[in-house]
Amino acid sequence: QLQLVESGGGLVQPGGSLRLSCAASGFTLDKYVIGWFRQAPGKEREIVSYIESSDGTKGYIASVAGRFTISRDYAKNTVYLQMNSLKFEDAAVYYCAARLSTGSRWNFMRGDTYSYWGQGTQVTVSS
Repeated sequence: QLQLVESGGGLVQPGGSLRLSCAASGFTLDKYVIGWFRQAPGKEREIVSYIESSDGTKGYIASVAGRFTISRDYAKNTVYLQMNSLKFEDAAVYYCAARLSTGSRWNFMRGDTYSYWGQGTQVTVSS
């Protein structure tokens, strides 16, 4: 059974850092795209970043580019999201999701193309 489990969320001050983990089980990363999404209260879910595990292609939304870094560890079957210089507006529940690495890369930014989702981890940014 394919499963994704996020961890690493917590409370951090503005300017601080967190590293989120997305541990995959029941499948290996090499044929999948892993995306990180977030949803803040009262807002729609949005893509944050993705990584295509077959060739390492990465994508970021403009608001996190240069501050967040997505990476993968095949040995641990885990994808990470390193978040630096956190801002109030980064506070949200963060989810990782998986989809097969097929089709246009434009679709890797679309949450409705992802088939498997984790339960989410809360990130709170507060002074």
